[in-house]
Amino acid sequence: MASSITPDIAGLRALSHPVRLRILTLLRGEGPATATTLAQRLALNTGATSYHLRQLAQHGFIEEDTERGNARDRWWRAAHSSTRTDFREKGVVDSDVEAYLTAVALLYADRMRAAVSEMPFLPEEWRTVGTLSDWELSLTPAQAEALVRTLARTLEEAEDSDDDAAAPFVVNLNAFPRPGQQWGEQ
Repeated sequence: MASSITPDIAGLRALSHPVRLRILTLLRGEGPATATTLAQRLALNTGATSYHLRQLAQHGFIEEDTERGNARDRWWRAAHSSTRTDFREKGVVDSDVEAYLTAVALLYADRMRAAVSEMPFLPEEWRTVGTLSDWELSLTPAQAEALVRTLARTLEEAEDSDDDAAAPFVVNLNAFPRPGQQWGEQ
């Protein structure tokens, strides 16, 4: 599986649909699945799920897993382990970026709520390894960009473990100017 994809504007629009984003997240996190199994997980009908799978495939986010299934059951898998966005690309429209980022923010919030509600049931050694922390710094745009690149590079350099004690561990990197500020001439 390739490490990441940077979608073009059409791909960004396709991925802005919350169901498609959830499907992609499931395929990345839980592995290959059929439209039927995904429909059950997402409480959708298989027709709608198949439509969303075709849209994701059309834009290169997923691919058919030809090593599984038969003529009746098509299996799908993620084509990349992560999605990168470059909002400086030509043709990127603010409303498309906002729609995509809103879908991502809602997905992150849902996953964080689920993680918090499951914390009491985690094995003891896993209860203390995560964090929901925030820092607020005063930075220039160049410093902010350098910080985000450094954090991303650190995450990209982390390697998956084959240890029996290893488990999927989610890291969401959220970095943004504090909302509610007055912008303009300073």
